[in-house]
Amino acid sequence: MTDRPFYVLLGPDRAGKSSVMAEMASALPGWQTVSTDDDLVAGEHGLVTRLRRMVVKDVLPGLGTAYSPDFLAELLGAAVVYLRDQLERQEPGVPVLMDSYYYKILAKCRLAGLDEHPLYAWWRSFPQPREVIYLDVSPETAWRRSGRGARLNPLEYFGPRPAWLGFESYQTNLGKLMLEETGRLPVTVVEERPGTAATAAAVREVLAA
Repeated sequence: MTDRPFYVLLGPDRAGKSSVMAEMASALPGWQTVSTDDDLVAGEHGLVTRLRRMVVKDVLPGLGTAYSPDFLAELLGAAVVYLRDQLERQEPGVPVLMDSYYYKILAKCRLAGLDEHPLYAWWRSFPQPREVIYLDVSPETAWRRSGRGARLNPLEYFGPRPAWLGFESYQTNLGKLMLEETGRLPVTVVEERPGTAATAAAVREVLAA
């Protein structure tokens, strides 16, 4: 266990986590934010962002043919270890807000066909947060935010190409798996808000409490 207090911001695709994390990075004095988003990864860790782009550009189009789900899990595991390492590098006593942790990656690996994998037990042995803040969003809103499928990658929908039914089914199952994985932890659900500012304000209220 870690003596570094941390909280996890979680939610389905297009819930607005990246935008909220970016706002929180400057709106939480005395806090640290940890994420694999490009804007929140320091330059010396550029490999993390390059790996993320390669997964989307090279691995996902060939998933199931050129690359196996096991290969995908190993690559995504690098992001999980990066988040854990960043947590351990923080000063003791400094609170941390972390984006998704391993919960979302594990759920996506399961949806890609890896219902069980030795990596899962290792990830579950990592330090656990004091609380999970779950940003809820309706599939309809998420679909609209994705440009009605135009900006989706293959780990955001079921089927050979983006379509509403495949997206809705994937996001519904993703949410269930993430909440199942965090079921032993305190979870506060932030209901859908009209815009980043309102959502970030709701998250700040939870953290202040």
